[in-house]
Order: sequence, then structure tokens, then C-alpha cells
Amino acid sequence: MANLRKRLRLDPAAIDVTVADEGTRDTPGVKDRAQAEAELAALGPELAELQERLYAEGKFGPRRLVVLLQGIDTSGKDGAVKHVIGLLNPAGVRYTAFGKPSKEELKHDFLWRIERAVPPPGHVGVFNRSQYEDVLVVRVHDIVPPSEWEKRYDLINAWEAAQVAAGVTFLKVFLHISYAEQGERLLARLDDPAKHWKVNPGDIDERALWESYREAYAAALLRCSTDAAPWYVIPADRKWYRNWALGQLLLETLREMDPQWPVRPDLDFDGMRARLRGKETSTAS
Repeated sequence: MANLRKRLRLDPAAIDVTVADEGTRDTPGVKDRAQAEAELAALGPELAELQERLYAEGKFGPRRLVVLLQGIDTSGKDGAVKHVIGLLNPAGVRYTAFGKPSKEELKHDFLWRIERAVPPPGHVGVFNRSQYEDVLVVRVHDIVPPSEWEKRYDLINAWEAAQVAAGVTFLKVFLHISYAEQGERLLARLDDPAKHWKVNPGDIDERALWESYREAYAAALLRCSTDAAPWYVIPADRKWYRNWALGQLLLETLREMDPQWPVRPDLDFDGMRARLRGKETSTAS
């Protein structure tokens, strides 16, 4: 399989296609569901080792990873977290779901709550929604004037670049579903009592704004895909492909980070071995 990050990285020349109802059922990199599910399950051991190495490295260095998930309602952010992030050790994961800002958060700059969610060194942070809500929802619903949200693209780029310079690696993923698929998923929630807890009448209202969200996402993806923090677009109509692709992107990213077990020249290992063996000998006698 070719490098999936290269295949799914946002192509600025195809931005109109990227956010239109095209390609949402494509499965680049894998043939079928059975293959995808088997390969995803097989990722576990290598992901676990890479994550443990990152966690250990983080005790002495600044590096950490942020997996940022964006997508319109029902695109599968929660499902992706369950099936892919669930393969990681939860002790090294920091998960944040960004909803409507609280009163406290509204007292601060829009990036304040995002900054607070950046994980400590050695950890994998998961953002379910993110700073991009402040160029998506606020734009579609006219919560702030265009002069306000317009300047946020550059502020986001500058903030992400500063985070990267401080040791953060971003894996920014747009889960791309079609209008028809969203309708089927919303209906499935209404028809299944086990999913009624997910039902939000506002989702129906938001669906009527599909074209406005499409335009807002196009702008966010195009203007905020940088060399420091590029966007990746996962066709997400097929849930099994969504999970496989995110798992592959996560593995490729950690492989490239290549975290290392820390070297500890500050410790006298020979001396500690001698002390330990001496105590064991004394105890045995």
C-alpha cells in the first residue's frame, strides 16, 4: 500500500470536489471491508509500542500528537474515536470534545480553550471538533461579523505553527460524508430506540444549512492546510473505511515521529545493580 497520508492529503486544486458529494464512498488503499477490518485489528501491537515510546520520551522531551477530527453532524467522529483511538492505552490519551463555549470560555479569546486542551508531552490528544468551529458555526450562523471570523484563519495558522515549533504534531482529519448518507444516519437515529439518546432536533435544522457548511468547510480546509499542519480528507460514507483510514494515518504519523526510548546518562545503572545485588545477598544470608 502506498503512503496513505500522501493519497488523502488535501489537494487545494480539488477543494470544490473535496467538500461536494463526490468520492465519499471511495476506499483508496484497501479493497473491501473484510480486509480493512483485519488490517485495523492488526495495527494494535505496533500502535501500542509507538505510543509507549512516545509516552516515555515525553518524560524528558516536548513532543506530543494531536489528532483533530472535524466533520459535519453524523460524519462519525465518535465512532472513529471508539474504534481507532480505542486501540491506544487510555493512560496516554487526552480526549476533548468541543461543544458550545461556556460562559467562562466566552470571556477569553477563541483559542483559549483550545490551548488548554493541548496534551502534555508524550501524550496523544484527541480533539472532537476544534478551533475550526470558530470559522464554521460562527460563520454559518452569523454569530460574529465576517470581519471577525475572516481574520481567524490566519490566527489559527499562526497558533498551529507555534504549537508545532513547541513539539506538537497535528493529524488534522476531515471526515467527508454525503448529504444522502447524513440523511440516512439521522433517520437511523430516529428509528432505533437505542440511538434516541443521540437525537438532537437541532440537527435537522443544521441539515437545512448544508450548502452554507459546505462553503465554510471549503474555506477552512483551503486556507488552513499548511506544511506545518496539513489537512487529510477521509471518505466517510463507509464506516469501516473511515476507521481503517484513520488507523493507517495514525500509524504512519507515529512511525514518522519515530519516538525513542529515553537515554539516561544521569543515572548510574552499574552502581544501582551493585547496590541491589548487595542487598539481595545480605538478605539471603
